[in-house]
Amino acid sequence: MASYSANTKREKKVFDTEDDVAKAMAEYTFNLSKKFCKKRGYFTIVLSGGDLVLWLKKLLVPEYADTEWSKWHVFWVDERVVPLDDKDSNYKQTLDSFLSEVPIPTSNIYAIDQNCAALGDAKGAAILYEECIKRLVNQNIIRTYKSSGFPQFDLQLLGMGPDGHMASLFPGHYQIKEKASLVTYITNSPKLPPKRITFTLPVINCASYNLMAVCGEAQADAVAKVFNDDFNLPSARLSADTQAIWYLDKAAASELPKCL
Repeated sequence: MASYSANTKREKKVFDTEDDVAKAMAEYTFNLSKKFCKKRGYFTIVLSGGDLVLWLKKLLVPEYADTEWSKWHVFWVDERVVPLDDKDSNYKQTLDSFLSEVPIPTSNIYAIDQNCAALGDAKGAAILYEECIKRLVNQNIIRTYKSSGFPQFDLQLLGMGPDGHMASLFPGHYQIKEKASLVTYITNSPKLPPKRITFTLPVINCASYNLMAVCGEAQADAVAKVFNDDFNLPSARLSADTQAIWYLDKAAASELPKCL
């Protein structure tokens, strides 16, 4: 099973500005979309929240006009268990800033269960999201990892917090050790709102491609710890089946040793 100790080398590219990171992320996403749509007629992409959903707007330029949006299937690596129309919802943020601008079929956009979201039922939301993933595996929309049978997404676009968390896997919390479930939940997130669901580490690391995009000086210390293999930080455990790459702006990379 893929894990943070897998053989996939952690790669990085450093860009001058946040805008450069966003443009490069868009190009990377477009190229993989083209590859997988041609190869098997689907492109499964997993998003996270924060600034990343704003950076996706770089895909709306004429250069990427031939993106096959109808073949996209969109998921979230984690989600805040709040009503889907709440400003804290990753789904709403992505819908407002990106998904409303592109012709992806609504049936191909997989938000958490709206009833569980409205009730704040994190456990129920995690169970139902896992069932959704398994159903799509059975329909051959999501592939499975070679040996483990875990779902294998084509591309995940991830971000990291200043504490080194990714998705809703936080330092010192037990969810990082979950290996059986595809989706788990947390009710005491150190970052508000407290109730969330998240893909487990094995699912994250089974993806074909993982792109971690990090910008800003506030993340620089955590970035340096990651590249020093401090596995107390969940983000340091990021791997992938084919490529795990970090896109950093100069501010985020400012504390990295020159040799890295």
